[in-house]
Amino acid sequence: MNTLTLRRRDPFAEFDALVRRTFEQRATGFNPAAEVSRDGDDAVVRLELPGVDVERDVTVELDRGHLVVRGERRDERAEERDGRTLREVRYGSFHRAFALPEHVTDEAVTAEYDAGVLTVRVAGAYVARSTRRIEVTTQSK
Repeated sequence: MNTLTLRRRDPFAEFDALVRRTFEQRATGFNPAAEVSRDGDDAVVRLELPGVDVERDVTVELDRGHLVVRGERRDERAEERDGRTLREVRYGSFHRAFALPEHVTDEAVTAEYDAGVLTVRVAGAYVARSTRRIEVTTQSK
């Protein structure tokens, strides 16, 4: 005999989960869109950072085999309409990390910002290291 079990939905649990997700998103700031592509032997990372003051609020670093881009976005706008002030404030920190091959050094990394896009080029990231064959020895019995 088949039995059917009905579960009651808990509207408070659903609301609690919704509020938790909303605050978790706010706490983490924003996550800029990123694109990683290959240009010959170079890796090119592009991050969308419109409205960010890259000279003041963005750092690009090599940290233990990772390319790390972090910063903060601050944007505040105010507009007068019908004798009232409409103010919009957007802010949040971000942190993106990309694994790099062991042979990449800081001299291989360049970064430039243009029209809201940060482009980081890692020269030689795809250069293959030469393969070295290891001889296998056997022990005589």
